[in-house]
Amino acid sequence: MPVDRSRLPDIGPDPAFRFPRIVRHTLANGLDVRTVEHYTVPVVSCVLLVHGGAGADPPGEEGLAALTADMLDEGTGDLSAIDVSEGFARIGAEYDVDIGPDAAQFGLTVLSRFVERGFSLLADIVVRPSLRSSDFERVRKLRLGRLRQLKDLPPAVAERAFLRLLYDGHPYGHLPIGTEPSLSSCRLERVAELHAAVFRPARATLVLAGPHSHERLAAIAADAFAQWTGNLSGDGWRAGDIDPAYIPPRLAVVPRPGAAQSELRIGHLSAPRTTPDYPRLLVMNAVLGGQFVSRLNLRLREEKGYTYGARTGFDWRKGLAPFALQASVHTAATAESIRDTLTELGAIRDNRPPTDEEMVLAKASLTRGYPRNFETAPQVARSVAQLALFDLPDSYFEEFIPGVAAVDRDDVVRAAARYIDPARAVTLVVGDYTAVSDSLATLGLGAPQLLTDSSSETW
Repeated sequence: MPVDRSRLPDIGPDPAFRFPRIVRHTLANGLDVRTVEHYTVPVVSCVLLVHGGAGADPPGEEGLAALTADMLDEGTGDLSAIDVSEGFARIGAEYDVDIGPDAAQFGLTVLSRFVERGFSLLADIVVRPSLRSSDFERVRKLRLGRLRQLKDLPPAVAERAFLRLLYDGHPYGHLPIGTEPSLSSCRLERVAELHAAVFRPARATLVLAGPHSHERLAAIAADAFAQWTGNLSGDGWRAGDIDPAYIPPRLAVVPRPGAAQSELRIGHLSAPRTTPDYPRLLVMNAVLGGQFVSRLNLRLREEKGYTYGARTGFDWRKGLAPFALQASVHTAATAESIRDTLTELGAIRDNRPPTDEEMVLAKASLTRGYPRNFETAPQVARSVAQLALFDLPDSYFEEFIPGVAAVDRDDVVRAAARYIDPARAVTLVVGDYTAVSDSLATLGLGAPQLLTDSSSETW
């Protein structure tokens, strides 16, 4: 058949996306195991999800969950931290740890022929960590040093301060790394207590993806983790409810004299990850600030040249998640950038609904590259772990593209009206307050709350 090269080919419908079958197993000790057959390369990847991340930190002990997770690969039994590292290295295994607001995730990727050795070592460090005093002091000092380094990074300062402003004293209101006072006063006994209370099979999910049958993958999990025991107590180690009486300030500033740029965060608490409006919120965000051709990036970067890039997004979690703009703008453009952002937040829900072109681009950005998220075994394992974290159905990934495709303009406007409100938005500026104070006063956001060095350890 001759090909007409004088015009672009017609764009057909998106092909149906098929996610590999997920099979669930439960070990006798209560550990939830989920397996996925993935035959692309001869590696097995797993994610051990333990419910109770930074949101499980008790008041005044911010950073305890992350410190505990950091201690696990410092040794087990007679093995030192170096022994553990060399044990993974000898079999080419890749081990990583991620602490989020609601869970800790421990990942391991290893060649299939070494899977028993890799999983045995993983189980040892997670279930039976040494928790030596000398290792604890070294890890704590490293984390305290990292906290001091973060004070010199405006984005990190903004992130810490913004969470504190949004959540007040709630466990979501701090970064997983914690604060200097809490880490300085932390004791090894508290690490051991949190490990005993939280690291139990009934609170965990183990996901395995690799070139074996479901039965073989389940057997690998059982061989490594069947001896993991733990009672059912300790469920208090979780984030509580957000105080509905707390009203954050409309405007806050972290002064950085002489700063050439202002680091901005503008937003408020919005929705939990489990909201049924999730696909509508994704499309809304893509139109507003979630991609390069979004309204806010085109306005602040392309039209006005205030910034190299401006983006909005949700920091999803089980409880109410923040929706916020993130941007670093020229100091002289600080107030105007804030004004433009608040205008756009209101416009998408009121007088400027998405155009047909914006809807097409937003949906394409979410769906056309979607299958790329599941190419490798680690990607598959981490994706299934997210299903476990947020209690989503196994069919979720196959339903995602049709769900986004079904979103229309009215859906976006309704979602924006329900979840985005510029009148509630908290505006945080990390920058030269002397240079921007007069212009900030013209925004009508009231007197700013100044977060000075003397109060820095609370945010």
